[in-house]
Amino acid sequence: MQTKTGSMIEAVVNVVVGYGIAVASQVLIFPLVGINVDLETNMLIGLIFTVISLVRSYVLRRIFTHFRLFRTRR
Repeated sequence: MQTKTGSMIEAVVNVVVGYGIAVASQVLIFPLVGINVDLETNMLIGLIFTVISLVRSYVLRRIFTHFRLFRTRR
């Protein structure tokens, strides 16, 4: 069983990597669809979605742990 701290660490690492990917993809894709914003704005948009993603990941992990979903049998 994963601890709450373990769940948070996993979620943070996952989301930090996701943040980098999100900002990089926004910088590349936004101009292609006519959205022209500076790097600072792209980073803010990425940060907002990152916080949302972190909360989502943590809550889902806790729900799965609570109900022991996908627990391996021994």
